[in-house]
Amino acid sequence: MTKRIIKEIFSWVILFVIAFVVAILIDRFVIFKVEVPSGSMENTIMTGDKVVTFRLSYLFKDPKRGDIVVFPFPDNEDVDYIKRIIGVPGDKIEIIGGSLYINDQLYEEDYLYEPMDEEDFGPITVPEESYFMMGDNRNTSRDSRSWKIKFVEEKKIKGKAIFKYPDFTWLN
Repeated sequence: MTKRIIKEIFSWVILFVIAFVVAILIDRFVIFKVEVPSGSMENTIMTGDKVVTFRLSYLFKDPKRGDIVVFPFPDNEDVDYIKRIIGVPGDKIEIIGGSLYINDQLYEEDYLYEPMDEEDFGPITVPEESYFMMGDNRNTSRDSRSWKIKFVEEKKIKGKAIFKYPDFTWLN
């Protein structure tokens, strides 16, 4: 009887150890969560929202315009940013009279918080293997328009935001 109990306890311990190791591996190599510290992506992602990011999104395909991604801030790589990809390699980006133009075509964006106050920016061409990033709350977003290093290299993109989830502090 005692051997059976010890064997049962041991099997449960092994199960929990395996689950713990799998959880750590998933967190390290597959998904991670970020908490949004600013309003630069409002109304798409609000300050304090928690976002699950998929690290393997670009394993077999390139990032595309409109994707919301997490990456180290080009001017200080100790800080992670979350922004929307606006320009892909080879794109010509320009803002004229508060309107965004990509490759000389007006680019319509239905997710913007409010119209841009900025009158003019660019033109600037996105280099190969790099991306031009902007926040959805354009008037308060610190993004590619104001950075010293204007572009995010593809290899530095940490993952694509796949969904946001609520703060469950009300459960406490």
